[in-house]
Amino acid sequence: MTGDGVAEKQISEKTTGRARGIDRVIALMEHLHDRRAPTRIADIARDTGTPRSTMYELVNTLVEARWLELRDGDGTVYFGPAMHYYGSDYLDSVDLIRKARVEVAHIAETVGETAQFCTLEGDKYLVVLNEPGRRMFRISSEIGIKVPIPWTASGRLLVDHMAADEILRFIPPEDFILPDGRRIAEDEFLEDIRRARTQGYVRTTALVDRFTTCLAAPVRDPAGRCIATICFVVPADTTEEAQQAMIDTLKASAERLSPGR
Repeated sequence: MTGDGVAEKQISEKTTGRARGIDRVIALMEHLHDRRAPTRIADIARDTGTPRSTMYELVNTLVEARWLELRDGDGTVYFGPAMHYYGSDYLDSVDLIRKARVEVAHIAETVGETAQFCTLEGDKYLVVLNEPGRRMFRISSEIGIKVPIPWTASGRLLVDHMAADEILRFIPPEDFILPDGRRIAEDEFLEDIRRARTQGYVRTTALVDRFTTCLAAPVRDPAGRCIATICFVVPADTTEEAQQAMIDTLKASAERLSPGR
């Protein structure tokens, strides 16, 4: 091998090593996000398939950078303060999310129910913002957790720009099965989407949680495509009159958030 060939091989190996290190950092972060709890370094190494010595080295580096934080006493590791600052910077940098933070906080305070701002990530539904209401009530999904589209009210709006065959190709077949084993009929799901587009909101009850009703309205871009939703998560026994008032609030809020509309 020539000198140039040796140099190219060395550069390639260094580049591959860096890429592998980045992949392992991503895997570490994804693992903590999925667990949503402090975790032992050895367990992270095992679950991500990373050599334990490599994982300890990565963790030490990220602790120094304050991306991670070692918990005293139990040897676990979790996200550090720098991650909060970066996340806050991101939310402030996106105009729609920045406006939605104000809107979600406002309607949660004025109505007294849990309000959320949601969007798609790939072929899953995602809660981006969540503001708890005044009452103690369990929320069916949390910020950053990916949920099958058919399980949610918002999902019926977020895919309403697609044709029926596109929707069925886009959503994995297994995502029509609810946690309790019930299967959402595809034709009923498509009818829900058509109805939601016509009436400008969607309401679902007892999908993931039989005690929960979700009310959602679409945030649309100038072309009319639903790019996000704003919604309330309320007890299923909330009166029809109260729900109608919340729907009106959501529709007005979604209109204010819709870019160029």
